[in-house]
Amino acid sequence: MYKINIGHLTYKFDSLKELMAKATPRRSGDELAGIAARSMEEHVAAQMCLAEVPLARFLEEPLISYEKDEVTRLIFDTHDRQAFRLISHLTVGDFRNWILNDHTTGDTLRTVANAITPEIAAAVSKIMRNQDLILAASKCQVITRFRNTIGLPGRLSARLQPNHPTDDLKGIAASIIDGLMYGCGDAVIGINPAGDSLPGLIQLNHMLDEIIQQYEIPTQSCILTHITTCMQMMEKGAPVDLLFQSIAGTEAANAGFGINLKMLDEGYEAVKSLQRGTIGDNCMYFETGQGSALSSNTNFGVDEQTCEARCYAVARRYHPLLVNTVVGFIGPEYLYDGKQIIRAGLEDHFCGKLMGVPMGCDICYTNHAEADQNDMDTLLTLLTAAGINYIMGIPGADDIMLNYQSTSYHDVLYARNLFHKKPAPEFEAWLQKMNLTDKYGHMLPVDKTHQLLSIENMEVTYG
Repeated sequence: MYKINIGHLTYKFDSLKELMAKATPRRSGDELAGIAARSMEEHVAAQMCLAEVPLARFLEEPLISYEKDEVTRLIFDTHDRQAFRLISHLTVGDFRNWILNDHTTGDTLRTVANAITPEIAAAVSKIMRNQDLILAASKCQVITRFRNTIGLPGRLSARLQPNHPTDDLKGIAASIIDGLMYGCGDAVIGINPAGDSLPGLIQLNHMLDEIIQQYEIPTQSCILTHITTCMQMMEKGAPVDLLFQSIAGTEAANAGFGINLKMLDEGYEAVKSLQRGTIGDNCMYFETGQGSALSSNTNFGVDEQTCEARCYAVARRYHPLLVNTVVGFIGPEYLYDGKQIIRAGLEDHFCGKLMGVPMGCDICYTNHAEADQNDMDTLLTLLTAAGINYIMGIPGADDIMLNYQSTSYHDVLYARNLFHKKPAPEFEAWLQKMNLTDKYGHMLPVDKTHQLLSIENMEVTYG
């Protein structure tokens, strides 16, 4: 039982799970699940009560059963108790103050990253304002490497997402060229395929690899298909760089995706054994999103933001190159409007970075949400200020295959120019070599030198 007296009223919360849910800033998913605070007064009372909970309490009261959930077992079994000693005496409120203290540096936060459970990260985020989430996340640098270096200070990478509704190779190639000319693609050139035919997926994979090899682009490719399909591609000799999988924060939700930790272990070892990275071996790519567990009724009464933070414990196990919260993709049933999407994006980035995970964000919304591109501009600006590792670059910000709205190639330029950020250093050097940017990182006008980068010059198989 958790309770707090405010004036003549006493607010009671039967469990840490209930307290966490009612301390969460308003979002439609928790309201639909019937676990949200019933009033703003109860919400504030829950925040005040949560601030007084000792961090050690989260190691004593699992929100989801240890015996029945392998994600919970992963969280507890990999907890760094030695590092936890630095913060074990703190309450959630004290922890917030400690994180924001000027004397708590990024190096200090890195030393406790493996001591911070998802529930601890989620709890402290629930009593933070947006500016707290931005400032705290800006201290946390998580650097990863495969063929380039992502997450360095002063850098902002972008996934080039050239999806096509029929997986047409020429259409995809045109989008890739367009994105490269805007300086996008250093995080990954990643395709969400429209089909699941293994020969077609292998053809897409070969196409991406041939483009990267032909133009000597210091980046990596990924076909965002199910892990089992990608492992079949590897068995047939496809040149797989990164292994992709959507993940969730509970064992049952992951089962809904057709995965478990054993399968992820096998996939990780398989893709790592290919040794296709040139400067590092971070070879996994995960995507997440608030509401994934709730949408499959596998959240067990835990609020959607805490379930999301639990995804990062799964991701952390595999030392990924990229983790991407696809923040508004699941729909208004879970994040109703622009305000909720903005808040969720800041929470996810903060929680992931605090736990030592290399966070990016697909700053996005579906067309039936109460949001628009101005809301995405706001979130893009705030996340760039917070030091996000990478964002999406999609033609016109409109994914014509997945039918949702995201950020465009020129949005990436906006964020880099406004905050004086550059692409990954190896990719930056390539852009200069190709006469796409000058030595200051400014895009150069298109001229005849760019005829080199064209579909006609691409010696790839279009089928």
